[in-house]
Amino acid sequence: MKETFVVHSNYTSKTSQLRDVIDHFSEMGIDVVEGDRNSIKKITLDGTVFNIKKFKTPNPFQSLVYQFLRKSKAKRSYEYATRLIELGMNTPFPVAYFEHFSFGLKQSYYVSEHLDYDFDFRVLNHNPLWPDRKEILEQFAAFTFQLHENNINFLDHSPGNTLIEKTSEGAYKFYLIDLNRMRFESMDFDARMDNFRRLWLSKTMINIMAPVYAKLYGKSAEETHRLMTLHSRKFQKKVNAKKVRRRRKK
Repeated sequence: MKETFVVHSNYTSKTSQLRDVIDHFSEMGIDVVEGDRNSIKKITLDGTVFNIKKFKTPNPFQSLVYQFLRKSKAKRSYEYATRLIELGMNTPFPVAYFEHFSFGLKQSYYVSEHLDYDFDFRVLNHNPLWPDRKEILEQFAAFTFQLHENNINFLDHSPGNTLIEKTSEGAYKFYLIDLNRMRFESMDFDARMDNFRRLWLSKTMINIMAPVYAKLYGKSAEETHRLMTLHSRKFQKKVNAKKVRRRRKK
């Protein structure tokens, strides 16, 4: 049996309290997400609010992979969050991660500071009349450009994984979550446009975002619009085709 418990230097004074919460995860805190795959709880310690994410126990083969060949999702979440902050990008502050191994990975947890955000990107997909929608999309295009300039390829760059905070009138901050699928690598223009595909962008959203990214990158608005649309529609068709196949099997 082996355990790894890493706590950020800002929170070493809370090491024993955090460990106690992990040991009694099912009994403590308030449920934020309770799912078959992962569970998230919110807990307050000495006035500070934390989110604790418990990852699903992997199957026997995967558990051995996570012990010997690949970092766990908890460890990746912590390390990637730390790297994002070092690069000046926003994500809820990484506090700790915990791993328990016994002939493979059995349990893993990721702890971050709780963020009181205002809404997530999904409302922009579903509500064309959302206040400041155009301004938010323009600022988000600039935010994604900065991700790419920092060689951050966020593989799960999807609507539910960006939390948005209104900081002042017409100004917004974007925070990335669910970080365990990420690469730090240089991206050419085609790869950058492909990175928008999971955001499920409408024609109007692309019309707003493409010119902003094009200007920042130094590419024509027409070429940026064409590639962003191409990758977005290709992804949407693929997902919709999978849904049709699932319905036919039922």
